[in-house]
Amino acid sequence: MVRWVTERKEGRAGNRLFLLTHPPVITYTARTPVNQLPDPGSPIPLVEVDRGGHATYHGPGQLIGYLVVNVRDLGPRGLVRRVEHALIHAVGSLGFEAVRRDTPRGSESLVGVWTPDHRKLASIGMRISGSVTSHGFALNIAPDLDVYSTFMSCALPDVHMTSLAELAEETGRPTPTEAQVRDAVTAALTTKLRAARGTAVTAGDHAGDGR
Repeated sequence: MVRWVTERKEGRAGNRLFLLTHPPVITYTARTPVNQLPDPGSPIPLVEVDRGGHATYHGPGQLIGYLVVNVRDLGPRGLVRRVEHALIHAVGSLGFEAVRRDTPRGSESLVGVWTPDHRKLASIGMRISGSVTSHGFALNIAPDLDVYSTFMSCALPDVHMTSLAELAEETGRPTPTEAQVRDAVTAALTTKLRAARGTAVTAGDHAGDGR
């Protein structure tokens, strides 16, 4: 990811969206209290990262998106809002209702994508350096949701993480394939970001974990 950011800062590449699958890992930040992390004996690796937010999980059954974008025209809040709305539009096009939530003053961030009954479907956490973003989002398609019981996701003690597979089962419909989700997210994000002057995005898949 460092190379991608450097290429964008130096003008050797445009704005890009990298879509990944991840081996299991729990990432956290310097702000994350130790009591929000798994026990030391956890079989899932812990990796400290330099994005915003707190602890979250990446693993099989998720679509991971890394945005390497110059935010000069949008600003950080504008970019995050567009990512939220793009993911909401993407899952909506697949038949699933989703919403964003405002964060009450003094509360932990509710940035992300939620079901109307306030289950969290996608987490968003980014870093900005020299007006260029790194990191991005994790959208749950069909991951092992049991892993979220081993740590506190996003510093939200009562959060209930969900997935498209869980929502599909509840409504008696098939779970969309990873390819269908990837295509929907690509279309929605490139459209939402293209609407902002100077932030057209090229999307593509990338093998590996992106760390």
